[in-house]
Amino acid sequence: MKKHQILDHSPTILDYLKFALPSLIGILLFMVPVRYEGEVTILVALLAKWAEGQFHDILPAFMTVVFMLTALLTAVTKWFKPEAILNRPFLKALFDVTYFWFVMRILGAVFAVMTLYQLGPSFIWSEDTGGLVLYDLVPVLAAIFVFAGLFLPLLLGFGLLELVGALMTKIMRPLFTLPGRSSIDCLTSWMGDGTIGVLLTSKQYEDGYYTKREAAVIATNFSVVSITFSLVVISFIDLGHLFVPFYFTVILAGVVAAIIMPRIPPLSRKEDTYYEPVGKQIDETIPEGMSALRYGLLQAAAKAGEVKSVGSVLKRGVQNILDMWIGVVPLVMALGTLALIIAEFTPLFVYLGYPFVPILSVLQVPDAAEAAQAMVVGFADMFLPAVIGTGIEDPMTRFIIACVSVTQLIYMSEVGVILLRSKLDLNLLDLMIIFLQRTLITLPVIVLMAHLIF
Repeated sequence: MKKHQILDHSPTILDYLKFALPSLIGILLFMVPVRYEGEVTILVALLAKWAEGQFHDILPAFMTVVFMLTALLTAVTKWFKPEAILNRPFLKALFDVTYFWFVMRILGAVFAVMTLYQLGPSFIWSEDTGGLVLYDLVPVLAAIFVFAGLFLPLLLGFGLLELVGALMTKIMRPLFTLPGRSSIDCLTSWMGDGTIGVLLTSKQYEDGYYTKREAAVIATNFSVVSITFSLVVISFIDLGHLFVPFYFTVILAGVVAAIIMPRIPPLSRKEDTYYEPVGKQIDETIPEGMSALRYGLLQAAAKAGEVKSVGSVLKRGVQNILDMWIGVVPLVMALGTLALIIAEFTPLFVYLGYPFVPILSVLQVPDAAEAAQAMVVGFADMFLPAVIGTGIEDPMTRFIIACVSVTQLIYMSEVGVILLRSKLDLNLLDLMIIFLQRTLITLPVIVLMAHLIF
């Protein structure tokens, strides 16, 4: 039997302290719920909300400049191939992208400029399309990525995931076919924001702790919508008094989907191979005669012992921020605007919703025709189903729409773009199929609960 590398040396007291203190701060920032002004959130989201509030008026213009610089530097890299960028792995990864993402970055910059100055056709910069993305979504993402990116190394680099992985594997493996450490991704999304969960999962995959299949499963099933946004959705459709049964329904449907989804294509067909540049960096087997807690603590202390300086942690945090600002937010501007234009000004989602009419009718959902559109429009943006739902009189139908919109998880205006931009093995067709699968799996569970509640 191969000797466990973790047992080759005994961690020192300093190693245990290096594990405990940063990990505790990470838990406080990302996982401990706090109540502020009547809302339940986490400190990272609270910091992001404060920053977004302080700089809300200048963030759209500032991020437009970021989009323009991103497009310019990408063009310079693609056409002139400067050694100053290509010889630095981090800069090369940022700016040496495929022509598709290059075009998307240009489109994001163009849409942002048109929206900022209200140039060109109004359907691009209206408050329901480009305006919604640039003034409502982009500032929130920009602020979240600053604090989430800066503090993520506290969760990732000091051993917390090693400890949780050892403790949770016996639960996560049989239920969800995942490592125990993936439970942290879920909790982080649940308490904070789904984008933070996707960022966490992506970084774990790139560090060699998840396989392609595991990372794809986690990102599309455990990057759940936060409690805060869930409360916004149920309140928006005038059912705030039903938040507790609403969120219980969301959790129940989400668990059912998370059990089924990893066992069916396309997720089941993803390769169980690790990110090639780093290879496998995880060993879930626990030595004989050692408890899961003891082994987890040894792993955690050894991981923390690998951190040599505060500077290296800060450097990684800043790189996380730049990776999100340059690699993701311009694409949210481009693809989010396009998705909203299609949703607002074309009947595409109405047509796509037609197959759901007979399904909803069989499930005895009132106003099936109106509700059907909401079943698919969430693919464009997570808030659109709630917008449609406000026009439906029957409270049970509104309840079902709210639950479905929160459990679908794949929203092209935000999470979908981040998934496509990441190194995870997910393409647009995968996301469309997963979105429909999650809708079809969670819908019967949600309708059953709705009939019991109403």
